[in-house]
Order: sequence, then C-alpha cells, then structure tokens
Amino acid sequence: MVAFGKKLKERQIQEWQGYYINYKLMKKKVNQYARQIEVGTQDHRHVLKDFSRMLDNQGLGAVVGAISRNLHELQDRQGSYLSIYDPPALPLQDPMVDSIKAAVDRLSHSTNFLNFLAQHALIMQEELPAPIEEHIDEERYHFMSLLLNLANTFLYMVNTYIIVPTADDYSMSLGAAATVCGIVIGAMAVAQVFSSVYFSAWSNRSYFRPLIFSSIVLFVGNTMYAMAYDLNSLTILLLGRLFCGFGSARAVNRRYISDCVPLKIRMQASAGFVSASALGMACGPALAGILQTNFKIYKFTFNEDTLPGWVMSVAWLVYLIWLWISFKEPSRDIEENNSPHASTSKTAENDALEDGLKQALLITSEEKQEDDEDPEGDGSEETSKESRQPATSIASAYRLLTPSVKVQLLIYFMLKYAMEILVSESSVITSYYFNWSTSKVAIFLACLGLTVLPVNIVVGSYISNMFEDRQILLASEIMVCIGILLSFHIIIPYNVPQYVCSGLIMFVFAEVLEGVNLSLLSRVMSSRLSRGTYNGGLLSTEAGTIARVIADATITLAGYLGQSLLLNITLLPSLLICISSIIATCFTYNSLY
Repeated sequence: MVAFGKKLKERQIQEWQGYYINYKLMKKKVNQYARQIEVGTQDHRHVLKDFSRMLDNQGLGAVVGAISRNLHELQDRQGSYLSIYDPPALPLQDPMVDSIKAAVDRLSHSTNFLNFLAQHALIMQEELPAPIEEHIDEERYHFMSLLLNLANTFLYMVNTYIIVPTADDYSMSLGAAATVCGIVIGAMAVAQVFSSVYFSAWSNRSYFRPLIFSSIVLFVGNTMYAMAYDLNSLTILLLGRLFCGFGSARAVNRRYISDCVPLKIRMQASAGFVSASALGMACGPALAGILQTNFKIYKFTFNEDTLPGWVMSVAWLVYLIWLWISFKEPSRDIEENNSPHASTSKTAENDALEDGLKQALLITSEEKQEDDEDPEGDGSEETSKESRQPATSIASAYRLLTPSVKVQLLIYFMLKYAMEILVSESSVITSYYFNWSTSKVAIFLACLGLTVLPVNIVVGSYISNMFEDRQILLASEIMVCIGILLSFHIIIPYNVPQYVCSGLIMFVFAEVLEGVNLSLLSRVMSSRLSRGTYNGGLLSTEAGTIARVIADATITLAGYLGQSLLLNITLLPSLLICISSIIATCFTYNSLY
C-alpha cells in the first residue's frame, strides 16, 4: 500500500490528489513531536495516540483510492489491460466508494467530537491498558451505577444555578442588599473548595458511601435554604448554601468514570459527564423561571425565592432512594493488583512497550536525548521511570506542573472568573439597567447554558480539524477579552443589545476556550496526576472553584460602592486577568513553535 501511494505521488495524477500519503506532513509532525517532548510539554502517550490517528487517516485514503480505481477498471475495462496507474477516463464516482467516504467522514467527525467532549471532563488515562486491566474494568462496570453517577452530576449543576435568577430578591427580602447575592451564590463554591479534597480521598475506599453522604447533605442544605425565608434569617440561608457545597461529589463522579468504566466506553461516559453538567447549567435557571408562584402551606411559604430550595430537596430525596436501591459498589478486591510492586512492574512493562513504539518514530531524537540525559550510561534514567506513583499532597502535585500546565490553569481560572461574574451578577445588573423580571433573567441564563453543547460540537467536529489547538486557544482568549471590553458602561446609555451581545460573546468563547484548554491540559499533564487523591481533575476543579469564590466575593464587595459602579468594577479584574493570560500564552507557546 505504501509503494502504491509513492507511485501515485510520483505520477502526480490530479484525480488522486486526495488519496496520496502525505509523507511531508508526517515528517513535519514527527519533528514537532520531538521538540515538544524535549521541552516536556507533550507526553509519550499522547504522541503515540495522535500519530497513530494521523497515520490511520492517511492508510484509509490509500485504501479508498485503491478501491475506487479497481472498481472503475472492473466496470469499464473492455478487453483493454491498462496500467492501474493510468489516470481514469471518467470521474471516479461509484456508490460504494461514496458510501465508504461518507462513513469515514462521519466516523472522523463523531470520534473527534466525543474525544473533544471527553477531554473537557479532564478524566485522564494513566498508561496503555493491559488486557488484564480491561477484564477488571468489565467486572467493575455497572450501567445503572454509571447512570446514577451522571444523575448526581446533573442535579448538582441544577442545584448550583437554580437560585441565580432569584438570589438578589431573596437577599433583599431578608433585609440585605441585592449584591449580597454574590455571597449567597458563592457560599456553595467556598464549601466546594474543601469538599473536593475529602470526597477525592474518600473515593479511594468507596463510591457508594460518598454519594449517599452527598445526597443527605444536599437535602439538608436545600431545606435550610428554603426555610430561611420563614425564619427571616440570612444566616440560615448562607448555611444552607454552605451545606450544598459540602455535598459536592464531582470528584467522586470523575473518579468513578476513570476507575470503574471500561476503556472502550470511557470516552462516551466522559462525554456524558460533560453533557450532564451542561444540561444542568441550562435547566437550573429555566426551572427558576417556571417556579413563579406564591402560596402557603401551614407555616411554610412557597414562592419564587423558596421554591428552588424545596424542589431540589425533593429531587435529592428521590435520588437518595434510587441510589440506595440501585447503586452497586464496585469490588475493592482487585485493588490488590494496584500494590506498589504490581504498579512498578506494570509501569516498567508499559514503559518498555512505549519506548519500543516510540523508537520507530523518533529514533534520531531519542538517541540524542539519551546521550544528553545519561552520558555515563549508568542507567540513571531507569530510576526516574520507576518513580511514577500518584502525588501525595497538593504541594507535590503542584511540583509536577510544568510551566505550560501552569499557564493553562491560569487560563482556566480566568475563564471561570469571567463566566461567574457574568452569571452571578446578571440579576442585579439587568434589574438595575433594564428592569428585567426574574423570568427574563432565567430565560437569558438558560439560553447561555444551552449554547454549551452546540459550541462543543462545532469546535470538536470542525474547528479543531482546521486549526491547531494553540491557535484556537489564543483566538478564544482574544475574543473573551473583546467581550469583556464591550460589556463596560462608559459613555453611551447602557442598553439590552450591548449587554446581551457582549455577554454572549464572552460566554460562548469562554466555552470554546474551556474545551480547548482542558483538551490540551489532559495531554500535557503528568501521568502521575491521573490517579490518586490529588489528581489533575482535582487541581482543575480547585482552580475553577477558587475563581468562582473570588468572583462572587468581588460582586458583594463592589456592591458597597453602589449598583451604578458594580458593572465596571467587577469587569475590571476580569479584563486584567484575561490580558495576563494572553501574554502568558504568547510567551509560553511562542518558544515551542
């Protein structure tokens, strides 16, 4: 097949241009991989995966070309024995070939989208799986448990955003300023900073018990949030939101997919995790917009402020019963295979396999690298390869981060900060400038949430195939910056089109940026951060959660200066952080390309 491709290349037949094996491109990619591995911004696993995919896309083009030509010869040859390398007299059109091409295109777009969406969840693979590991995964997998895990993800995101349209009204009804909504919304994120750590540690021993605990705490927290109205207590309101944050089991959700879902469907499960989060983000404000009523049962008030709490309390109670009946705790017996001795031998075996495969691709670069790193030939490099145990603390995890990973975490912090400012202060800003009702705010936020999946489809299926990730990353940062600039209220009267359009630009391109950024992060982060309590998913979650906490605190603090200054004061830090991330991106990636 390779000889066939080379022959086509030599003959330069115009009709066959789409079927040539692009050796020049492949050589360029190998050189690029060598540079990236040298500076430590790409791991070997991703190099093998990426190059294999590119090679398959090329071994496919040649196959389609061979089938096309041979079918044409079989149909049109009338006693003439022409060379198969001769150009065809008629255009190469055949239903079978067209079907193959269409199938290849659909498979390519579908795989790219699922892969992109799955990387959005930042659920990384530690190493190339052995057959025994795949067998273990099959034993641990339970579909209903996975469904319950995704339901937990969905309900938690609904719980996070269902109060946003009414948080300012609820705060004022309890005698506080409207901008106290920042603290009310952010209290959940404050608790999540701590809950992410203990849930991640707890998931080392169990998945069922953390999810049970999460459901109970969230039930109690939402009940407290709803009852604060009748108790006329802002303290109870904030404690209810803190309880909800302490019930955040997203670390468990990620670990369950990473540890208990077979490799062959892990990509789909990861994509399901992201989709559940996106749908929850859209459904939360939409539900708040529907719950516009006011009645009383005994001493309990049910209105637009309290109903989000009551509805979520019932939802978590139903989920708790479903979880208790249907969830199956994965067997922990197989964890013995992950003992230090087994882990070391397995790592060494996979290192040998990886080195053997890499040798064929990067032979010259690898030999040079070995000479530079181990000039004495004493095998000191082997010692470092054996040290691949998971990080044991936040500090040790931080030391594993390369400069490029730190920049990407800064970008993640920036986009989460900007998105939280936009979402959390929306009810206050729109009420002050446009006199919007709760229903209008809910519709606006729901529409923002509904853009998440379509944006990821477009980026994952098309844009990521047309441009390099670093180009999309930088362009998205610039567009977020433009969205922030357009949001400022400077001279002209602030109007609805300016607010909606600038907010949409900021939110959509922040979503694009998040997807591409997490996709890059999952590739370059150390494999030691793929397992254990202090994993890559935890680090990204903490970065995003801290950004949300700071953003919500900024809204409340800026409120003391008056609502007329709230918009510009809260947007200024977003602009500064965005400009800083753009500069950091340019400096970091300019040295690699």
